[in-house]
Amino acid sequence: MTEQDQDPKPQDSKSIGRMIGGAIDSVFDTAVDSVESVGKLLGSALHITGLAPAARRSMHYTPGGIPGIEYSEDITTPPEPGAIKIQCIDYNSDKVNITHHTDIDAFLAEPRPDWVTVRWVNIDGLHPYVINKVRQTVGMHTLAAEDVLHVPQRPRVEPYDQDLFIIARMMRLIEGRLVSEQVSMFMSEDLVVTFQETQGDVWEPIRERIHREGSRLRKNNPSYLVYTLLDALIDHCFPLLERYGDLLEDMEAVVLASPDAKVLSRIHAIKRELSALRRVMWPMREVVSGIRDAEIDTVAEITRTYLRDVYEHTVQIVEIIETYREVTAGLTDLHMSTISNRMNETMKVLTIMASLFIPITFMAGIYGMNFEYIPELGWKYSYAMFWVACIVIVGGLLWYFKRKGWIGSGS
Repeated sequence: MTEQDQDPKPQDSKSIGRMIGGAIDSVFDTAVDSVESVGKLLGSALHITGLAPAARRSMHYTPGGIPGIEYSEDITTPPEPGAIKIQCIDYNSDKVNITHHTDIDAFLAEPRPDWVTVRWVNIDGLHPYVINKVRQTVGMHTLAAEDVLHVPQRPRVEPYDQDLFIIARMMRLIEGRLVSEQVSMFMSEDLVVTFQETQGDVWEPIRERIHREGSRLRKNNPSYLVYTLLDALIDHCFPLLERYGDLLEDMEAVVLASPDAKVLSRIHAIKRELSALRRVMWPMREVVSGIRDAEIDTVAEITRTYLRDVYEHTVQIVEIIETYREVTAGLTDLHMSTISNRMNETMKVLTIMASLFIPITFMAGIYGMNFEYIPELGWKYSYAMFWVACIVIVGGLLWYFKRKGWIGSGS
């Protein structure tokens, strides 16, 4: 007998180790696949609510970095031609002039006309070079410029001497999806600069009002323009909420008619979107009250008066959102109750069917026994009597169930 035949344990240990190692690898690969699938699911859920993708959220941002925009990436590299859209609206009580630009250096180098009392510069697109150039020209604080670039920020208002820096959010429905976009505003004595993440906004009616002769916008200072911009952002939420109200009414009928997993998923999607609206509108109350109570001369008294109306609109929107969130919670409970009731009806039918067949099964079991002497087996009409007994028992049970209200119109 060889030494290998005498001691097979080392090879057995190695094979067992390989088996264990393979099992661990298989479990690890399964866990990784599960994590990836959950990540894809969460990503799609965030996409439903129209929230900014993670790549855009972390743009040009390093945790623990030096504060200020001077140390941001690409601050010395101009954007690609046409990547940034600039609209400049100059106006006074008698005249309006609108120009469009794509080169920030050429635009800032142009002299400002002497007749202009208010200039509104709207910039579509965020780029460190453009934001820094604007900061250097208009005197924006470096922390404010950094907050313009690093989106998303919580809505708020920051006073800097006689200037105001405001962060708000614009909520829009684009192709049936709720999209949230940060809007940053810088206001000085005769200038308003607005920064948007992408092209397109809800301010077209304001531009039309500026063109209108005798418009109140053309007779007041930049603080009144800021008021109208904020008012448009907030009032634009009312048609959004009206859409959600109609949708929730339709969802109630759908839940009662055909409750399923897709309906429940849609209810939760609506609830997430309402929560996103609430996160925007809740701090907007502080923004409006902060501008109204700011102790700076650039905020006119007429603006403070009109801001009270905007504040009431924000409170009203928050209350509507809270009501709709309660409705979605009620729809969830209604969905679960409807599913439970349908399950109870199914169990009720099955229970009644089982109750009808239990005594018949009992009789069949007795006369199906293999005893030699069963008196009824020798009767001429025993088979017919068996069926008569079954029919009488079933009919009696049905009468009893109907009398109790368990079946029929009263069930």
